Amino acid sequence: MHARSAFLLGIVFCLSASVAHAQAPEGRRVLGAARGRLAIIDAQGKVEWEMPLKSQGHDLHMLPDGDVLTHKDAATVVEIDPARKEIVWSYTSRPRPGYNGPIEIHAFQRLDDGLTMIAETGNRRIIEVDRDGVIVHAMDLKIEKPNPHRDTRLARKLANGHYLVCQELDGAVHEYAPDGSIVWTYRLDLAGRPAKPGHDGHGTEVFGALRLAGGNTLIAAGNGNRLIEVDPAGKIVWSVDHDELPGIELKWITSLAVLPNGHVVFGNTHAGPDNPQLIEVDRDKKVVWTLKDFPNFGNDLAAAVVLDPPTAAR
Repeated sequence: MHARSAFLLGIVFCLSASVAHAQAPEGRRVLGAARGRLAIIDAQGKVEWEMPLKSQGHDLHMLPDGDVLTHKDAATVVEIDPARKEIVWSYTSRPRPGYNGPIEIHAFQRLDDGLTMIAETGNRRIIEVDRDGVIVHAMDLKIEKPNPHRDTRLARKLANGHYLVCQELDGAVHEYAPDGSIVWTYRLDLAGRPAKPGHDGHGTEVFGALRLAGGNTLIAAGNGNRLIEVDPAGKIVWSVDHDELPGIELKWITSLAVLPNGHVVFGNTHAGPDNPQLIEVDRDKKVVWTLKDFPNFGNDLAAAVVLDPPTAAR
């Protein structure tokens, strides 16, 4: 059997086995980017697959064909064939005319039409590029506090063609129409707690957001130390606060996914070795599963994907 086919067959088999035990998961397979490498950790906590990767990524995707979309460095997005451990596609963002500063990429997404959406800090825009690296669409972002490292964190193109963009330093989640107009905004606040600097501190520096099927928006509040769901009017209708889960302290809330059963999986980054790096909760805020694996992922696991079962939102 071809090595790539064998690898993909292994993923399908493991996914099927894990879904069968999803009622009471003892573990989950996780793809993560940290400590200078990409790695898949199996349900028993063992390294199933890994390859070196220099960048400390903020975004990460397992594509339908089993390839991995991730960072190579601060300004380069790559698609990797895991079976061969080879880059099969890449795109490097460069300063656009009139801008001479650094470029960083903190979010990207493979779209249904085959284009790749990329959020470029520094350039302060979202682009969509084809397989030849041609920019097919570009849209400027309205950044209040420009910073080539912190203009954006995660961004996603929505089913309606709009873009949901987390602007970290601005402390805001904006929904942009394709023409660059902002049609919806949610601004984070300190939730009644004093601001505290540092990676383990408290602030309004938002990291991720997903638009749910019913129209609400689920937000990974970054150093807001909480997970919140807001309705279209901006009212918080559900949340998990920094000290609400027994025995767990929430710090920088990062990666975000909704499983088919409605459970939410989110990243808890910079929280130290006494806290899990990934947490799965049900809608009653019961902790269903956690990943606590410092030997493999350390304190900076901001980009992680649960591979079983597949996420219901991307």
